[in-house]
Amino acid sequence: KTTITVLDYMDATAPGYEETQKIWQKFMDENPNITIVKEDLTNEAFHQKMASYIAAGKIPDLMYMYPSGRSSILQENHMVKDLEVLLGDEFLKSFLPAALNVENQSGNYLAMLPQAVTYSSVVYVNTKVLRDNGLEIPTTYADMVAMGPKLKAKGIQTVLMANKDDWVMQSCLFSTVAGRFVNKEWIDKAKLGEVKFTDEEFVSALRFVDKMYKDDVLSRKTIQLSYGEVPGLFASGKAAFLIDGDWRQNAFVTDPASKEALISPLSQQEDIALISFPAIEGETYPGVVSSTSGCGYGISTEVSDGSYKESACKKLVEYLYSVEVQKQFLEIGKYITSRTDVKSDKLEPLTLKLIEFYKEVKGTCYVLDSALDPSVYTVINKVLQEIGIGSKTPEVAALEIQKAMDIYLLSKK
Repeated sequence: KTTITVLDYMDATAPGYEETQKIWQKFMDENPNITIVKEDLTNEAFHQKMASYIAAGKIPDLMYMYPSGRSSILQENHMVKDLEVLLGDEFLKSFLPAALNVENQSGNYLAMLPQAVTYSSVVYVNTKVLRDNGLEIPTTYADMVAMGPKLKAKGIQTVLMANKDDWVMQSCLFSTVAGRFVNKEWIDKAKLGEVKFTDEEFVSALRFVDKMYKDDVLSRKTIQLSYGEVPGLFASGKAAFLIDGDWRQNAFVTDPASKEALISPLSQQEDIALISFPAIEGETYPGVVSSTSGCGYGISTEVSDGSYKESACKKLVEYLYSVEVQKQFLEIGKYITSRTDVKSDKLEPLTLKLIEFYKEVKGTCYVLDSALDPSVYTVINKVLQEIGIGSKTPEVAALEIQKAMDIYLLSKK
């Protein structure tokens, strides 16, 4: 017998929660010699718990991880095993090459197995709101600005975002905006000190966010909206557009347990569209969308090599990433799996539209919290909020970001 401790990222209020719990329970039922002691947390509570485990020097045996960002310390200090070695080529051959690209992980090895390839910036369009007001899906940012007064007269916001959570603007919008003005190579050069965040091209991206607030395309009131509030507001027609990650479609599809959906399958089909952020005047890289490897599970190096516990952890990972389980996750709208051999005829319209959205993306750019050190991207998160409330100019924000980068570069010498 052995016991596996698990820290998982799971929202008990999200559709599919009960189905996910059943998936874990099935493994325990089929493996009575393996006991799982599992914690389910979400948002900041999850990150704070993981940080406390790391500080105490005792992390769980198996944990939900990011390809970089807040999981960087786990990877760079080799606190988690190399899954390429543990799982082997035969198992991994069924996954997208992009998901297995170790350059997308901060440790430069397969520290966690991405469940998906994630697009962190999707514009969810309420086409019914547009139709009811004689408007069409925008192709340029100027189109968004032009529709603002007509929407505002009806008490409808143009763009909805959960900007109270400071990572949302950076991950779900600004990373794409920055990608439109500077490419991946520019960010790589910034990490080497060869270009600066105070350079005109990057400041232009910050100025665009400032412009969105000043144009009232993005209300300053969104700074008061938490991440849990926005799906209901968007589903009830309070805004024409919601900007969020591709994972957010999970909030709208039918919950298998309650049989209820924030947006019914019929409305998903007829009233919702998914698009990339419209063209921005002056952009250098049209149509790119911020993308990174998705999240997944890693195994602690404290689990002894060759031990029964290691075999149990490996068996659990192989189960969670099996065709059967990945098909269930796909069907409840959890994510679009990185396995290439999963098919289903039970997908709701919004999930099918997301798959089509991927095919239409013209190119990708970095999600900044996957590309930059936490000491830098946390400053970006902060100054973007300050731009949002009007307390900091883009130019001053750029200086603050560059100062954080300078300190980071000094620490690496």
